[in-house]
Amino acid sequence: MYDKVKHAIQDDYDEDYAWCYGCGRLNEQGLQLRTGWLDDRTLTIYQPRPEHIAIPGFVYGGLIASIIDCHGTGSAALALHRKNGHEPGDGLEPPRFVTASLKVDYVKPTPLQTPLHIIGAVEEIHPKKWRITAEVFAEEVCCAKGEVVAAIMPATFQKGR
Repeated sequence: MYDKVKHAIQDDYDEDYAWCYGCGRLNEQGLQLRTGWLDDRTLTIYQPRPEHIAIPGFVYGGLIASIIDCHGTGSAALALHRKNGHEPGDGLEPPRFVTASLKVDYVKPTPLQTPLHIIGAVEEIHPKKWRITAEVFAEEVCCAKGEVVAAIMPATFQKGR
């Protein structure tokens, strides 16, 4: 599997929007998920912490849902940023997304001690909405599959509004 995300879209989020529990780089208590490109797919890597336990040795399902959720919104931001002619790290602030829907299917128990690799595929479904499918892998084993419909962040969420 892959060892890291080189430059994540979350690295470029404005400080006012970098506090999400799942993907906010400024939330010290959060997961600080980072999503980047893997060719034409998206990648997030996360090592579950001991407190993410469901039963001994396995990850709590809510964590898996959170990872798929933030991977989805980050993937949508990557895709729209690229569609607009930009890439992470080019100095331009990327668009932000919120979750319109989230679906998770748990395929196999997810081991707690293994880094998780979330691989996503992105499809534009509307000028303001994107569908992201994601698979969560522990080593080579697919443990969960999900789908996120991400919507461009409403203006009412943005600073100064």
